[in-house]
Amino acid sequence: MIMMNSDFALAVHSLILLIYSPEKMETSKSMAESMKVHPVRVRKILSLLRKNGYIESKEGAKGGFILKLSAKQISLNDIYRLTSKNTLKPKCHSCNCEIGANIEDVLDVIFYQAEEKVGEFLEEYTIQDIFNILKKRCEENNS
Repeated sequence: MIMMNSDFALAVHSLILLIYSPEKMETSKSMAESMKVHPVRVRKILSLLRKNGYIESKEGAKGGFILKLSAKQISLNDIYRLTSKNTLKPKCHSCNCEIGANIEDVLDVIFYQAEEKVGEFLEEYTIQDIFNILKKRCEENNS
């Protein structure tokens, strides 16, 4: 199993929450409560999503966050590249032997290619797809 950066899951979860209630702005506090994480972590993710044009924010008593782009326009690969790029790369320890001096470069090439394949696969799914899958699963669980 490939381990993703937890920021990836938090970003996807954040975007799904924004789709779920499109008529109202979501606060970082309510989103953090939903995700059971510290609000600072959610604000870091929301800031990243805002800086990259996926969401908008409004300050003040009735402020919060809303989607800027359609959920159909945001691929999982977009979010992966934003939150997790190079997380597949193994951490190599430096050593003085000939193998140790070269292993990082060799593994970098292999894991770069693996990350490209992961990106190609994730490109097939949008945030809207994930929302639809989750909605269907919730409906099945409630029936």
